[in-house]
Amino acid sequence: MTGRAHPGVDAYLAQLPAWQRSICEQLREAIWATDPEIEETIKRTVQPYFVLQGNVCALLATKDHVNLFLYDPTVTDPHGLINQGHGNATGRAIQVYEDDQIDRDALIDLLSEIVAHNRQGGWRRISRP
Repeated sequence: MTGRAHPGVDAYLAQLPAWQRSICEQLREAIWATDPEIEETIKRTVQPYFVLQGNVCALLATKDHVNLFLYDPTVTDPHGLINQGHGNATGRAIQVYEDDQIDRDALIDLLSEIVAHNRQGGWRRISRP
């Protein structure tokens, strides 16, 4: 990919089936396009996380889909990308299945809002009365 790539994330993606690797690479590219300061790291031993002044999102490949966990339950979703965890207190997720199309622009808009919240101290801080 580029110099932004974390070797642990590269290793995680390399072991995935081709269809999941393709989805994760598309998601990774959109995450990178969101903000040049987003960094990759590995947490929980092998899970790819993307951070900028706090967690932005994380990837997890499962048997039949890829999860993109979003670490901001207050983020708006006018395009309806979020399809998991609407009632969660700390985050939600986008499940992407093999034949799903990723709306890159809508995803970048959503991730940009999370980044903006992180730069303001995080969703917990800005959602306080």
